[in-house]
Amino acid sequence: MSQTTAQQGHADSFRVAAIQMVSTPQLEQNFSTARRLATEAAQQGAQLVLLPEYWPIMGMHETDKLAHAETLDAGPIQTFMAQLARELRIWLIGGTLPMATDEADKILNTTLVYNPDGQRVARYDKIHLFSFTKGEESYDEARTIAYGKDVSTFDAPFGQVGLSVCYDLRFPELYRAMGDCSLIVMPAAFTYTTGKAHWETLLRARAIENQCYVLAAAQGGQHPNGRRTWGHSMLIDPWGEIKSVLAEGEGLVSGNIDPHYIKEVRGNLPALRHRKL
Repeated sequence: MSQTTAQQGHADSFRVAAIQMVSTPQLEQNFSTARRLATEAAQQGAQLVLLPEYWPIMGMHETDKLAHAETLDAGPIQTFMAQLARELRIWLIGGTLPMATDEADKILNTTLVYNPDGQRVARYDKIHLFSFTKGEESYDEARTIAYGKDVSTFDAPFGQVGLSVCYDLRFPELYRAMGDCSLIVMPAAFTYTTGKAHWETLLRARAIENQCYVLAAAQGGQHPNGRRTWGHSMLIDPWGEIKSVLAEGEGLVSGNIDPHYIKEVRGNLPALRHRKL
C-alpha cells in the first residue's frame, strides 16, 4: 500500500508523486495499475507524477520489449500516457517505454514527458546501459537497447527538471551537464542486489551535490519473469533528507517541491557557486 509523508512547504510549493510498480508482461494489466495509482496521486494533490522504468512491460524474456517498440507519437503506450496526463490534468513523466530505432533488434529506452494538456514536451533516451554479472545473476542491456546521446531537461512551473534513468544514477557528470535543476527524476528498475547496496546512497548523493530535489520511481518486487527489483521509491530534498519512501510493492511516494527551500539550502552552503571545474 501507499506510504506517504507530506513535506510542509510554502504556499507556492508544488506537489509531486512517484509511482512504484511490479510490472508484468501484460500491457493492459500495467496500464490498469498505472491509471489507478496516478489517479490516487492526483486525488492527493500531485501535480507531477513519475512512472518507473519499464512500467508498460517487464517481459518474460529481454527481447519481448522489441515487439512493443513504438514510433514517436504513435502507439498505445504513448496514447495512454497523453490521455492520462490530460484527464488528470497533471505533468506526467512516463518512466520509460520501448522506442523504435534504426538498429536491428534494438530499441531505445525512452522517457517522454506530457503536460496537463496531454502534449509531449520532452524526450530523453537512456544514455548509460546497465551491465552486471555476479554468480547466476547477469544483465546486459546493450544486447537489446541502443545508447541514447543527448542530455534532456524541461521547464516545469517550479523550475527546470532533469531527466535520467536507472543506471544513469552512477554517472554524476550527467547531472552536472543538466545545469541548474530544481528537480531530478529517476525512473528505475534497480536489481535487488545492486539496489540494496547502492540505491539510497547514490540518490542522496545526487540530491546533495546538485542541491535540488530528487524523485525516484522504482520497480519494487518479484516479477513474473523471475527478476526481483529493489523498490524503495523516494523523494529526497536538497539537503539529502528522505522525505518519503516506499520499500516494496505497488504504491506511491509524494511530497512538495519548495523553491524557497532550494534557495535557502544554496544560500547557506553555496557549493554550486564554488565549483571550479
